[in-house]
Amino acid sequence: MVSLVSTCLFILGILLGSFYNVVGLRIPIKKSIVAPRSACPNCHHQLTAIELIPVFSYLIQRGKCRVCKTRISPIYPIMELSTGILFATAPLIVGWSGELFIALTLISLFIIIFVSDLTYMLIPDKILLVFTGIFLIERFFFPLNPWWDSILGAVIGFSTLLFIAVISKGGMGGGDIKLFALVGFVVGMKTLALSFFLATLFGAIFGIIGLSFKLLKKGEPIPFGPFIAVGTLIAYYFGSEIINAYLNLLSSGL
Repeated sequence: MVSLVSTCLFILGILLGSFYNVVGLRIPIKKSIVAPRSACPNCHHQLTAIELIPVFSYLIQRGKCRVCKTRISPIYPIMELSTGILFATAPLIVGWSGELFIALTLISLFIIIFVSDLTYMLIPDKILLVFTGIFLIERFFFPLNPWWDSILGAVIGFSTLLFIAVISKGGMGGGDIKLFALVGFVVGMKTLALSFFLATLFGAIFGIIGLSFKLLKKGEPIPFGPFIAVGTLIAYYFGSEIINAYLNLLSSGL
């Protein structure tokens, strides 16, 4: 039974992941997510149903357009597969409770943000507004304990990144600030603090590796949204275990 439900969630995830790719690529440039139909950006060949099967179409076509043979960005199948895996594993981590709705919505937001910020270095207000409305409804029915932790998390999330943006003179984008405020509302203060630490750590590691291998230039901005996404999901899923392991390490060291 569990494997059947996980399979269904995986299929739902890759299907939604394909849609989230469209949202993340079109909303920032103010294009409709309904029309026109998906097409090859090089030859403008409109994709048929067989070419729109999440993940599998990419594999069958060997990552190339069927008509002009232009290479298709691997971001499409990666995001589709990631959504499927995250959807399938979410109930195994958060359990079969109302919190599962929060987890699936959070995954959906982060997949869209990942695509949008990675492609355009932009987190559109329209996406954040839509998900803010969804999370307000979900947290009304499935509140944090205590309930005001959501409000405190949102205030601290917004204030923290706004402070960084001010002292760094624009080193943090407005989209990142609003996203982190929303994250704070969803996960609360404690998880938010760990999320910020992990996002900053992952961003620093990526920057060091990128500079070392000359994949990045010194002073070149990098999107922070994907690191917020990864850091938040890890903190949201495994925050208690990480904090307990850290405290145990400290106590054993003393």
